Parts: sequence; structure tokens; C-alpha cells
Amino acid sequence: MHLDVLDLRNFYYRTQLGRVAQKAVRDKVVDLWPEAKAQTVAGYGFAVPLLRPYLDEARRVIGLMPGPQGVMPWPAGMANVSVLCEETQWPIETGMVDRLVVLHGLETSDQPQALLEECWRVLGPGGRALFIVPNRKGLWARSDATPFGSGRPYTMRQLDAQLRQQGFTPERHETALFAPPSERRFWLRTAPMWERAGRRVRSVMSGGVLMLEVSKQVHAPLRPGLRAVVRKPLKALEALPKPSAEPA
Repeated sequence: MHLDVLDLRNFYYRTQLGRVAQKAVRDKVVDLWPEAKAQTVAGYGFAVPLLRPYLDEARRVIGLMPGPQGVMPWPAGMANVSVLCEETQWPIETGMVDRLVVLHGLETSDQPQALLEECWRVLGPGGRALFIVPNRKGLWARSDATPFGSGRPYTMRQLDAQLRQQGFTPERHETALFAPPSERRFWLRTAPMWERAGRRVRSVMSGGVLMLEVSKQVHAPLRPGLRAVVRKPLKALEALPKPSAEPA
């Protein structure tokens, strides 16, 4: 079940906890993709908070928001780049996207396989996608106070297997949101410290979200070897007498 766009907007832009979550996840995205010069960058679900760093240098930025969720204009004060779309039919040409971010899209989808097929379709050969989902082992998936408490949480193994089944090649994975999903001032103020600590001891601390980067590798079709075909054979021997079948 998709979340409502107004609830997502209010969380990420109008609450302290949402701004903390936005910064923590966006910093990880920028670590993975420090630039997108002359590339087409798209986000599906409610990924627009993570796309702002690419507005200036990317060839094109597109914010895709599913119909059941609703759409809002974005970015504020600039030309709108967000669009309402069907969950499994995006208004994007095949192979057009270089970078794709999916946030609050996969875990809330009623048709996850068809959604992944659409992700595969719009990515160009060698394109990269970043799927961000709630961590089943983390605290954020257990809290109804944040959008990460909705939908199906994942383990990294489950996410990896689902994307491999669709043909994606996993490249790198990250975890974010190590601070508790609390509005208390102490946790909000110390959130950057918890993010730094989580990077060093990920085997001990469970982050709130999992991030898996995958690529689209299109292999050349296998063809049979070239056949040796003589289109115009020489007829130099046809004038010679044929051997007799009778014994000499």
C-alpha cells in the first residue's frame, strides 16, 4: 500500500526527524554517486529529497510519483520536474535513464515484479539503480511514526535475491539511519555521530534502511560461428573425364 504524498512531504520537509533522515540517506547517495554530469537521473516513489544534489549538473532530473501515492510539484521555486505516473508504466523511453533511485516505492508496491521490470526497461545498458528499503532488523521499520514503518521491510539477502532474479547485477550495498527514530532533542542532535559510528561498526548496529546499488548489464547475443559458404564454386575440373566404374 502506497503512502500519501502529503504525509511524505510533511515528514521530510516539516519535521526535524524527517530532515535528519533526509540528510543521512542523501549523504549516502552522494557518497555512492558523487556526480551525474550530463546524465539522466530519475527517482521513483518519493525519491525527490535525494535528487537535489544533481539538479545543477545532470542533463535531466525526473521525479516519478505513483498514482496511488499522489504527486507534488518539486523542486520548490524552480521549474517542476515531478510527474504522476502509473506504477508499471512510466512516461520514459526505453534505455533513457543513467541513474535511478527508488525510495518508498518497492516495499509499498502491490506489483513488485512488474515494477522491477519497468526499472529494468528505462535503464540504459550499464546504467545504475539504487534501491532504498526499510531494514527488517532496524528500529525504523518498527515505528509507525515514520514512512519506513510502512510496507514490507527487507533483509539484504532478500533484496539482493529479488533484484538478481530480475536480471540486475548487485554492485555495492550500504546502510543508513543508525540513530533511533525519536523526536527527542538528544537523538536529533547526536544523529550525525550515530551515522559515523554506524559506518564503523555495521556488524553490531543495525541501520534503519538498506541501500543496494545494482547495474544493468546487457550481454551481446550468442551467435553460431560463421559458416563457410562458397557462392560461386570454380568449375575447373568439370571438363576432365569422369573415372570409369568398370575394372581395367
